[in-house]
Amino acid sequence: MPTHTMRAIRLHEHGGPEVLRYDEVPIPEPGPGEVLVRVHAVGVNPPDWYLRGGLNRMPGSESTVSLPVIPGTDVSGVVEAVAADVDGLAVGDEVFGLLRFPSFDGSAYAEYVAAPAADLARKPAGIDHVHAAGAPMAGLTAWQFLIELGHDHPSPFQAAPHRPTALDAGTTVLVNGAAGGVGHFAVQLAKWKGARVIAVASGAHEAFLRGLGADQFIDYTKSRPEDLVHDLDLVLDTVGGPHSSRFLHTLKRGGAQFPVFPGDFDEEETAKLGVTVSVTQVRSNGAQLAELGRLLDAGTVRVAVDGTFPLAEARAAHERAARGHIQGKIVLTVA
Repeated sequence: MPTHTMRAIRLHEHGGPEVLRYDEVPIPEPGPGEVLVRVHAVGVNPPDWYLRGGLNRMPGSESTVSLPVIPGTDVSGVVEAVAADVDGLAVGDEVFGLLRFPSFDGSAYAEYVAAPAADLARKPAGIDHVHAAGAPMAGLTAWQFLIELGHDHPSPFQAAPHRPTALDAGTTVLVNGAAGGVGHFAVQLAKWKGARVIAVASGAHEAFLRGLGADQFIDYTKSRPEDLVHDLDLVLDTVGGPHSSRFLHTLKRGGAQFPVFPGDFDEEETAKLGVTVSVTQVRSNGAQLAELGRLLDAGTVRVAVDGTFPLAEARAAHERAARGHIQGKIVLTVA
């Protein structure tokens, strides 16, 4: 067994990237249904900076954070130990997963993590740990919005269950914020289903997005997408926020808009336009991740990595995230 301590990034207080501390802490013990993972890489995601900034309970979660806390949810690594009641995983298996989401109990920014076996899938042999660590949260968000919800938990954001739109060669999908983590997976998953995809991002990302299969590219710094497109079946807006409703007029009657971050919508307006607005909240799901893993292994879907930082330099990774215009994912590497 490894020595009894490990290095991890912890928050002792909320604040800017400077509050991320590189500490020595005990290695966790896997509980029932869990495995101990020797972490090789960690994905950086928006909830990590929400937690750092002061959010202490994830919407939809009962658990409240107590400091100090190890942030992070997305890992790729190797199974080091297995609880007695876990079947199907063995020491030495390479795995990746989104841990315990929605909650802030993932504790992924560390050399070792105790992970629920149900949240893990085998790492695709065809990609390395860095790319695998970039996939879980962003990939599952795109999957659960677009392909299959995969659970019956109520969303904290709406009463009705989210229903993905059927995607095929007859559907046109616009992805706003297409170059980011969720966006670049959404472009590829919609293409996999045969849809026509319009990608909206800044001009620097055009070649990247056309390379992922986008049929049309709109540079939002030069033109307003809502003036250029109409009769869409689906808008997936990974930016969301107060201006999200401007996309409603690009939809055909019966179309849908999925804001990944809830925006402000007028129910009367959506009813008049005959369109649906629907959101969900990504949840850990090892079985869905295994399906996504097959697409990653085949090269049908790929993970773009904006940049990597050693675990000890998590502060620099968060500073990079704060500058925005990320192409794909930021990943922390663990030696």
